[in-house]
Amino acid sequence: MDLFEYQAKDLFAAHGVPTLPGEVAATPEQAREIAARLGGAVVVKAQVKTGGRGKAGGVKLASTPDEAQARARDILGMDIKGHTVHRVLIATASDIETEYYVSFLLDRSNRTYLAMASVEGGMEIEQLAVERPEALAKVGIDALVGVDAAKAAEIADAAGFGPDVRDQVVAILQQLWTVFTEEDATLVEVNPLVKTPDGRVVALDGKVTLDENAGFRHPGHADLVDRDAADPLEQRAKDKDLNYVKLHGAVGIIGNGAGLVMSTLDVVAYAGEEFGGVKPANFLDIGGGASAQVMADGLEIILSDPEVKSVFVNVFGGITACDAVANGIVQALDLLAGMGEPLTKPLVVRLDGNNADEGRRILAEAAHELAELVDTMDGAARRVAELAAAN
Repeated sequence: MDLFEYQAKDLFAAHGVPTLPGEVAATPEQAREIAARLGGAVVVKAQVKTGGRGKAGGVKLASTPDEAQARARDILGMDIKGHTVHRVLIATASDIETEYYVSFLLDRSNRTYLAMASVEGGMEIEQLAVERPEALAKVGIDALVGVDAAKAAEIADAAGFGPDVRDQVVAILQQLWTVFTEEDATLVEVNPLVKTPDGRVVALDGKVTLDENAGFRHPGHADLVDRDAADPLEQRAKDKDLNYVKLHGAVGIIGNGAGLVMSTLDVVAYAGEEFGGVKPANFLDIGGGASAQVMADGLEIILSDPEVKSVFVNVFGGITACDAVANGIVQALDLLAGMGEPLTKPLVVRLDGNNADEGRRILAEAAHELAELVDTMDGAARRVAELAAAN
């Protein structure tokens, strides 16, 4: 989960990382009130999860509360690279003497953690890495040791921080590592980390990505979810603990196992070319638990998508046998009917693997008017695409 800048800086402050005072506003009037409380010049910054805010006009200085209100009015509602601005951060403005860059991230290719730092901050780090790779220090981190004073000093020295700021940077690196580990982040980035004219080093911006798989350890992280941008169907699925991703197509997909579901998306897209370009409507992996309730939850989400015209249930029986899946489908359809859920979209079911014959028998005997059995994956994909096109 990517955080907004104001959320990242709140985490920074909670772990001792020096930042400038600021508050978030959702209206121009709130922006004025915050600017008045802060006093002096402020910067009004669009809160969107993308770069290039400044170039797009999403970062403006304001000398007075009235100016802050006007700048917020200009920025709120802007579209920045496809992201609508719903909030602005009103932060104390500061003169900048020097800009730096520091970050910690999960280095997946090397299965370790990595620190990156540069005394040339402010620009896009990808651009710096390409144009002047020698200006970007990269230091591996032992997960068992972490970033103590010695490792932080190694990072600062590798990047070339001068003696005037080195001790402050060493302390900030340790604090940022605490953010990284205690909040279960996969990325903590400050760009720019700045030196002010009075010699202080502060985090002027912040970017944090949290590992949602660790959410059970952090109940408070649920409050950081951007519900304005969340797809309503994805949010409902998340509330039901379903692994669901909304796509834009006409065939709803349910499968067990991420690999099988990805393959199903491919075969449906391929089969759909014969019927005018029919495409999958979602990714939904029910995993190993194909209980009636899990199946009902999945079907409820998919059937409530107005783009869906047909549904493909593709299951390979393993730990969960196909007869249990078949019973789950039958019971799920009964549950949905009992809930008053309109069942008008045809289902194509393909079962294979453990107890497949018994699963097919259960579905055949149930003889639900909307459920149709097809033996092969390719055949089922073609049939579900045909039904979607017909509907």
